[in-house]
Amino acid sequence: MKKIKCCTIIGIIFVLVLGTIFHFLYEWTENNFVVGLFAPINESVWEHMKLIFFPMLLYTLAITIKFKEIYPCITTSFCLGILSGTSLIPIFFYAYTFILGKNVFILDLATFALSVIIAFLTAYKFTLSCKLLPFSPFIYGFVCLYLICFILFTLKAPDTALFAEPAVSNTKAAQTICSS
Repeated sequence: MKKIKCCTIIGIIFVLVLGTIFHFLYEWTENNFVVGLFAPINESVWEHMKLIFFPMLLYTLAITIKFKEIYPCITTSFCLGILSGTSLIPIFFYAYTFILGKNVFILDLATFALSVIIAFLTAYKFTLSCKLLPFSPFIYGFVCLYLICFILFTLKAPDTALFAEPAVSNTKAAQTICSS
């Protein structure tokens, strides 16, 4: 149990750091097409969901290889963590922007961090309990569906709010970013 707790903490840090790097990666690679399939290509909520999905998927693959024998439910549990964390990004974003009437840069950062933490706590809890094993095919199917949607909707995004870039708030951080 101590090993998985340590891996959970390392995973949170890994996804927070790699997700932050991913935020800028598309621009840093001068809009590389392949990078854009896995990193955000714009400021839409949908594209920001990639910040958890792909780094946590990568971490899940690594941790599964290392601990599958010790924790037989680790893959399913971490896949559920991926789904929960990724899905929380729009839930938290739209909840706070509905209440405040605008988006706030610091709350966007908190949305990302809180979603990552909840994703890993979900994975940790279910890795130890193994209650998800009967649902593995469904969970894996949803992860695959998200993966396909990220690729397809990067190529051709639907014309809905989730895929549109939100209006920039009047916070000082957002004004600084926009003026540079």
